[in-house]
Amino acid sequence: MAAYILKRILLMIPTLLGIMAITFAIIQFAPGGPVEQVIAKLSGNSISATERITGSGGDFGSVGDANLEKSGQSDPITSRYRGAQGLDPEFIRQLEKDFGFDKPPLERFFTMLWNYVRFDFGNSYFRDVSVIDLIKEKMPVSISLGLWMTLISYGISIPLGIAKAVRDGSRFDVWTSSLIIVGYAVPGFLVAILLIVLFAGGSFWDIFPLRGLTSENFAELGLFEKILDYFWHLVLPLTAMALAAFATSTLLTKNSFLDEIRKQYVMTARAKGVSHRQVLYGHVFRNAMLIVIAGFPGAFIGAFFSGSLLIETIFSLDGLGLLSFESVLNRDYAVVFANLYIFSIIGLVVGLISDLTYTWIDPRIDFESREV
Repeated sequence: MAAYILKRILLMIPTLLGIMAITFAIIQFAPGGPVEQVIAKLSGNSISATERITGSGGDFGSVGDANLEKSGQSDPITSRYRGAQGLDPEFIRQLEKDFGFDKPPLERFFTMLWNYVRFDFGNSYFRDVSVIDLIKEKMPVSISLGLWMTLISYGISIPLGIAKAVRDGSRFDVWTSSLIIVGYAVPGFLVAILLIVLFAGGSFWDIFPLRGLTSENFAELGLFEKILDYFWHLVLPLTAMALAAFATSTLLTKNSFLDEIRKQYVMTARAKGVSHRQVLYGHVFRNAMLIVIAGFPGAFIGAFFSGSLLIETIFSLDGLGLLSFESVLNRDYAVVFANLYIFSIIGLVVGLISDLTYTWIDPRIDFESREV
């Protein structure tokens, strides 16, 4: 097993390098950049991330560029950036130097890799804080959403999936399947809006809080009240997020159990007089839950890092999902690449842990004897 783990770790290096190289190359051809963001702010044409989604704000450089072309002026520095006309070329050069764009792309790429190997991610382009501190600041929200959503979805879907497999074809199975499919089909943000309208003071009841992860007087509360306040704020976001994961896990558990129940060893155990409960939980459960339990680390990391941009926005939860989205739109490449690097490493490690989980649950599985 040690040899298999070593092989997987060595394969992570070229995989991570390829991810960073492809992303870096794409960004070189992407329109806009941090220099353009500063120019837009200086010219009063900068717009927020949400305004970009709605399409307002327009193309901030079109008018200025047209005027520049009509006047016949063409500075080699300012002409590279939309809306830069009228600005001192030396100021533009200083901006490029501040953002590191005064160096060739290849040199910037290898410098970035060397810094990232030492986990030196630098500072955010547009926030006066280091990237690591920024990620740490947003992480509690994402941990709360990812951890509790995964635990709740698994805690409900596994018993429900087992019950549906045992009662396959019954009225209970049909009705629960219908509800699960409907819940899976409805987008999470629509559920979030519905919950706000019904239970957060929208039009009916004002039961749950609408904003944030804790109340404003959280520091003044006692221990039990803090715990209650924390979970009280999570009820609506978790309900909106858990529906899709809950449906997927339930059907996966049911189908896994049905596959195992129909196998020959189950019929043999029943023929030998083994009780139904012992067959179900002593033999079927271990084999059927292999794929479900082994996928738990990946499910948690997926919920933890991908989060839900719309859910975080609707409930004013400032987490990693919203941070990543804003960083991409604002061309804050320091945050973008740091998120990509950290998430890629953790994703690769979790993939290895998921494979090892198979062997921990069922020692009959041996990855070491197979080619990676």
